Amino acid sequence: MNSEKLWTRNFISISASTLFLFLTFYCLLVILPLYALEDLHGQATDAGLVVTVFLLAAILIRPIAGQWLGRIEKRSLLLLSLCLFLIADLFYFFMHSIGSLLVLRFMHGISFGIVTTVCGTIVADLIPSSRKGEGMGYYAMAMNLAMVIGPFVGLTTFYRWGATTSFIISSIFALFALILGSSLRLPKEQQTVATKTQAAFHIKQLFEVSAVRISVTAAFFSFVYASILSFVSVYAKEIGLAKAASYFFVVYAVVMLLSRPFTGKLFDKRGANVIIYPAIIFFAIGMLLLSMAHTTFLFLLSAACIGLGWGTLFPCFQTIAVQNAAPQRRGVATATFLSIFDSGVGLGSFVIGLAAVHIHLSFLYLYCSLLVLIGVGVYYTLNRDHAAASTRSKQYGNENPSGQHNQAV
Repeated sequence: MNSEKLWTRNFISISASTLFLFLTFYCLLVILPLYALEDLHGQATDAGLVVTVFLLAAILIRPIAGQWLGRIEKRSLLLLSLCLFLIADLFYFFMHSIGSLLVLRFMHGISFGIVTTVCGTIVADLIPSSRKGEGMGYYAMAMNLAMVIGPFVGLTTFYRWGATTSFIISSIFALFALILGSSLRLPKEQQTVATKTQAAFHIKQLFEVSAVRISVTAAFFSFVYASILSFVSVYAKEIGLAKAASYFFVVYAVVMLLSRPFTGKLFDKRGANVIIYPAIIFFAIGMLLLSMAHTTFLFLLSAACIGLGWGTLFPCFQTIAVQNAAPQRRGVATATFLSIFDSGVGLGSFVIGLAAVHIHLSFLYLYCSLLVLIGVGVYYTLNRDHAAASTRSKQYGNENPSGQHNQAV
């Protein structure tokens, strides 16, 4: 079964476009909190809101985007959303107040929510059913690579040449995302999953029930992950390791890249639990080490553990969400997963931003490590039915591509 081709032209095109899309996202993610604090003279809560408002917009639009995927040609929707994403990125040059920046972040988040939903749906359709775990792992690797290169480029250009140069770089990344996305050529049957006869609209059509439990689990962990996205560069500066901040994501990516070929295939052969429980433990250890980091070695060691832990968890969770949905509901399942996941990131950024005013980030990271450990119980409680079904399907090779084997999840 593993002879089914994974690395097709379309898979490479959508993955490359996603890489540059997230390069833009992560480049802006690490510099905008600093830009809000240093250039616009905002507060810590403003730095958190820069992330939260962006993700809130993405969360609100994704259920609608999931519905559009059943009515609009996928490639057309992809190109439209990539164009909007690029246009919004160009407006950062003209933001000179916290208020205007937050408005732009909301508009930018809308385009981001649409394009990530479309990309996730397209790639789920392109990956052979027997290689879902492996394929989604490699697709997620594009986002993980962006998590390394984006912050590194963003922080380097910001500290050396200022915010304007960083905005130029992010715009170039967005342009390449559009160019690569336009090279996608989908087969006619994959252009849209719309049916000729559609039932009357119901609010439940905006969400895929089978993806909710694993999405809530992912959101729980993404709440903690938000503390890395939004504040690791600020934390590094506080503890005198500002120069090491850029390399945090480099170490993260190296470990993630080395583990990816093994974790994806193991997921397909042995099921989710074999991967997810150890990954949670590594994530918790990484957060604990980060809370104690006062040397470059400990700081980067924490990055390695987080890369092995969280870098493995995210693609596993997304794979489960897609597998549980019927083919015609994959767009909605992707939207459901990403919306709930981003809710955790957005809430985490805001809450940690509020807490950072009163509590040192080292203590916050310590508390986050405890939350990750609690996540073992969260995953077991919400997903044990799926875990049992998934394990059985891997053992007996009877995966149901329609996703009907476990509608209760």
